[in-house]
Amino acid sequence: MRIAVLGVGLVGGSIGLAARARAGSEVCGYDTDPQVTAKALELGAVDRTAEDIAAAVRGADAVFVAVPVGALAATVAQALDAAGPDCVVSDVGSTKRLLSQASADERFVGGHPLAGAETEGVEHAREDLFEGATWYLTPARDSTAGVLYERLHALLRRLGAIPTAIDAETHDRLMACISHLPHVLANVLAGQAARTLGGPGEGSERLPAIGPSFRDAIRVAGANTAIWTDIYVSNADALQASIDELKGRLDEVLAMLAEGGDAAALGAWNERARADRDALLAAGIAGGSAHELRVHVPNRPGVVAEIALALGEAGVNIGDMVLSPSRDNSRGVIALWIGGEEPAARAEAAVGKLGFQVLRA
Repeated sequence: MRIAVLGVGLVGGSIGLAARARAGSEVCGYDTDPQVTAKALELGAVDRTAEDIAAAVRGADAVFVAVPVGALAATVAQALDAAGPDCVVSDVGSTKRLLSQASADERFVGGHPLAGAETEGVEHAREDLFEGATWYLTPARDSTAGVLYERLHALLRRLGAIPTAIDAETHDRLMACISHLPHVLANVLAGQAARTLGGPGEGSERLPAIGPSFRDAIRVAGANTAIWTDIYVSNADALQASIDELKGRLDEVLAMLAEGGDAAALGAWNERARADRDALLAAGIAGGSAHELRVHVPNRPGVVAEIALALGEAGVNIGDMVLSPSRDNSRGVIALWIGGEEPAARAEAAVGKLGFQVLRA
């Protein structure tokens, strides 16, 4: 398989390394900085480099756009213009609705791997970066080509990732809460602590040693400004809603602390937080053997995306999938492998609600 990676930093370089080592792919890399592409070639993240997007994409079976969020829409559009009719184009950006125009093209499937590191640049790329990581995919219900979605899904599995379908709006609301809001909080906490303790800009008193809990809380404070400014702007409405909800929850805590503090209410609040944390840490862990479900579907645009999104909404990960069209191409069977009896039962129910026949193999 021939793969083009547009933007060969940490994530793009890691895609290249994983694709070459785990999928036996030939990788062509492009970056606006020639020194970056040269470094990627030197480190083995790509087999060859290209001087422009069109040259990188030419002849590719799959394209990954791994540029900063602010450049995503324009770069994806250029990639689609240059890509062949059977080439799947995806991205790795943490905001998905800004690519709604690209989603009208059957060759495009939005993507976002939940993997990264505090270090940046291709020199820190790793072949195992995506091992066991959720990789969100946002296919369009009415346009994404099923064959191309299957190809991308299978490739991501070979990279070690766990592809999970989700609609773009839900993705952006989720990221506002679990990714973007924590960065906002880390920035605010770092600034508040520095000023409270007489840190930078607030006098010469030396900051005292801080404990591990606070270090964990501010670990992402001041993350790459160019990248994170784009993210804040691109997902501003969802992030505002998340901050507003947080303000409301903080007001509830303030009320519990008023007039000396309501010990019973505070204790119950803390216990709920413990239960919520435990549930979140356990979420998504599937056990048991894989179950094969065979879904009989008509051959129409968007049917694979419809099923994948329904399973994503039901919290079911697809371990693997294979499309088998009928001889006249009017219908087909989608074979899905789901890990664990309970997730398989949920998958069977979710797909059945769409009106498709589902059989256990």
